[in-house]
This record gives sequence, C-alpha cells and structure tokens, in this order.
Amino acid sequence: MRARLPLSTELQLPPAYQLVTLREVGDAFAHAKTIAATEGAGTLVYVGRFDLAEFAVVLEPDEPLRTARRAFYAGCVALADALSVHAPPEKAVAFEWPDALHVDGALIGGTRLAWPTGAREDERPDWLVFGGMIRTVAMGEEEPGLRPLAATLEDEGFDETGSARLVESFARHLMVAVDSWQEAGFDAVARNYLAWLKPEPGARRTIEENGDLVVRHAIKPERRLRLVDALVQPSWLDPKT
Repeated sequence: MRARLPLSTELQLPPAYQLVTLREVGDAFAHAKTIAATEGAGTLVYVGRFDLAEFAVVLEPDEPLRTARRAFYAGCVALADALSVHAPPEKAVAFEWPDALHVDGALIGGTRLAWPTGAREDERPDWLVFGGMIRTVAMGEEEPGLRPLAATLEDEGFDETGSARLVESFARHLMVAVDSWQEAGFDAVARNYLAWLKPEPGARRTIEENGDLVVRHAIKPERRLRLVDALVQPSWLDPKT
C-alpha cells in the first residue's frame, strides 16, 4: 500500500513567472485564457492535484498569429525535456504529432494552444496560452497492465517527482527554448521538437513557417499536416476521464 502524502502546491518558479494556483476542481487552461489579457506574459496557472500535473502559461508573441503559433512547439520541447530529466534510462518519451505525449507507446498526456477568438492571421495576437496535462499517478483500483494504451509516470517507473516539481522543470526548460528561438531562430526549436517526434522510418520531416508539418518520402507523395487544424481539438484529451 502506498501512503498518500499531503500535496504541496507551492511552486518555486523563476522570477519571470507569476504563479496562479487553482484548487483541484479548477481548469488551468480555461482559467489562463480568461485572465491572459489582464495578467499578461509569464502568468502560469497551476492546478494542485495529486494525480495530474496540469498547468497553462500565458505568452505574448511579437509576430503575426500565422507564425506565432510555432510557440506551441517550444512548449512541447520544454515539457518533453522536463520529463526526460526524471525518466528511467530505458524509457522512450515521444510525441505523436502534434500534441499527444507517450512513454514507451503509452499515452500519458498532452499539450494544447489557444489564442483570442477572432484574431487575424496577419496580425499579432494579444496573447497565446500553452497548456499541458500529464498523468502522474493512477487513482483507481485497476492494475497498470489493464491500461495498455494509457499510463502514468508512476506506472512507467519515473522517479518520485510530483506534479509541482514537473511544472517547475517545465517552466525552466521553456525559458531555455524561448532563448534558443531568439538567439538561433525557430529552426533550433524545430530540430528539438522533431527529435522528440515519434519515429517514421524513411521520412524526412520539416516544420514550415506557419507551423505545418511536412513529411517527405523518397517513393511516397509529400504530406502536409496543418497545425491550425490540429490544434482545434486535442487528440489526446477525453473530457470525461
């Protein structure tokens, strides 16, 4: 039997962030969208839960929405990097494009991005909100082997990192990803994201200026996957569970 220790909701974030903590029934992504215009860049909303690492961060891009959506990839890189710090050496962390995060093929959570309703593609949006959710511990009575397509960090043998420590690590890695973008251009972020993408043998993949993923094979037609369409509905999220 594992003791359920009291959950600490105190996060230690770099000075660039402003923390907003919600109770367990809160929705970090929805709340961040509500306060994004007034609270501004660096606001990080965190839900204090034992079984989930749930958070959202407000960003203020300085480019048109059409290209600013690429911030989604910077957030994904930061979350994958944060997870890799605590992952067992033999565990493979990978994204299923664009937003579903897996460990050894089992779904553990994902990411999403929002922008103001009615924002024009050729104008700078007032804000973006990047959100993430990772299952840390199973709260039911089922055994891990009974959920072959979904898992938790505990199932996969991650260290004793709680949701707060994971979100802290994400915040630090996001700053690194943004700095890399500013200093070396978006290509640096794109390379890091593609390295975390689930392998596709024989494929050469690139991320276009508008965030679309282009997949090229030597003997197959080129495929273009539109980021703006994929972000409408998270591929990984079941609101009921």
